Amino acid sequence: MRFKPGFCRICDHPISPFMDFGDMPIGNGFLSLDGFETEYFYKMKVAVCERCFTFQVVEVPDPKKMFHSNYAYFASTSHYMVKHFQEMSERLIDDLKLDENSLVVEIGCNDGITLKNFVEARVPSIGIEPSSNVAEKARSKGIKVLDKFFNLETSNTLVEEVGNADLFIATNTMHHIEDINSVFAGVRELLKPKGVMVQEDPYLGDMLKLVSYDQIYAEHMYLWSITSLNNVLARHGLEIFDIERNKFHGGCMRYYICHKGAFYPTEQFLKQQNKEVKLGIKEAKTYHKFRLMCEESRDRLVNKVSEIRESGKKIVGYGATAKSATIINYCNLTCEDIPCIFDSTDFKQGKYSPGAHIPVLPAEQFKDEKPDFAILFAWNHFKEINDKEKDFERYGGEWVIPIGQLPK
Repeated sequence: MRFKPGFCRICDHPISPFMDFGDMPIGNGFLSLDGFETEYFYKMKVAVCERCFTFQVVEVPDPKKMFHSNYAYFASTSHYMVKHFQEMSERLIDDLKLDENSLVVEIGCNDGITLKNFVEARVPSIGIEPSSNVAEKARSKGIKVLDKFFNLETSNTLVEEVGNADLFIATNTMHHIEDINSVFAGVRELLKPKGVMVQEDPYLGDMLKLVSYDQIYAEHMYLWSITSLNNVLARHGLEIFDIERNKFHGGCMRYYICHKGAFYPTEQFLKQQNKEVKLGIKEAKTYHKFRLMCEESRDRLVNKVSEIRESGKKIVGYGATAKSATIINYCNLTCEDIPCIFDSTDFKQGKYSPGAHIPVLPAEQFKDEKPDFAILFAWNHFKEINDKEKDFERYGGEWVIPIGQLPK
């Protein structure tokens, strides 16, 4: 389903962009030399709906350009992520008393980083993953995976074939899906009366606070708040009853969702809901201030890179993330500014960054390069990377954090 330009994809209310990032490539669209001439770009503008308060990218590329057989993100490459989702899985199995008679469904299961924990605990599980290359990785771990998009039709098929779900998981997924109403319509049909959906995504409140504008890119077509998410859920007879905040991905919110009235809302959920009022989630001036702070952050980074180059020092990038595409292209950085980016993902090595076409090299070569400065595009994994590259600061190297209000 494609949506009308200039209208909210949630409630069909007219929207107007408050910020324009310019022409952007696909965030995870790392490419070979022969792909330069045909590289796809789109106009990346963002808006907040005045009726449902959903923060959204105005123009969304065709999902097939973003999630495909060459998708370049494998979650299990981060040991911190493996631990994070293992702990989450163990808690859910214990709290919801899941066993061999239960059913867990996860959309956007990626390489099985979460579902493998349920499989090991002998809890029946099914993954939904539209990118066939990462879906195959999950299957290699003994996970049943359907490589398709989840919607109401998929949900009805699952109910007919395997029954209703006790737990529905969507971690770092629900901000990737354009037709989100169809997904929640499917969740409503798939969940048991006392079933629980667990959704975890980058939190709009943290993005505004940290000025982490790199959370915005084609695949991140929404940034959720409690306010906006509950407005969407209400359209489908669902609601949030509990939340947990964490620092994952630079600030995430974990939402616990149920059929309306199935569980009482927790105190921490109600407190966070009130905090959003003070944060100004519904106020236009909040986003005007955010735009100005993004521009200041961009100018600081551009000036920093320019000063380093003029001093004759060596600067490189670290972490060829999808988020780096937003920073690099918004700041108009080129391979003359940053000659290379080091990354641990095999699939990206030997390729070039989206838009700026900066070479991606194996992280193992970072030590030999001995740069004076490294822009840490994967800033949300600072501790993990700094532990791994501890020699960098020992010989006088300095990490450059590329976004606004984040302390190193």
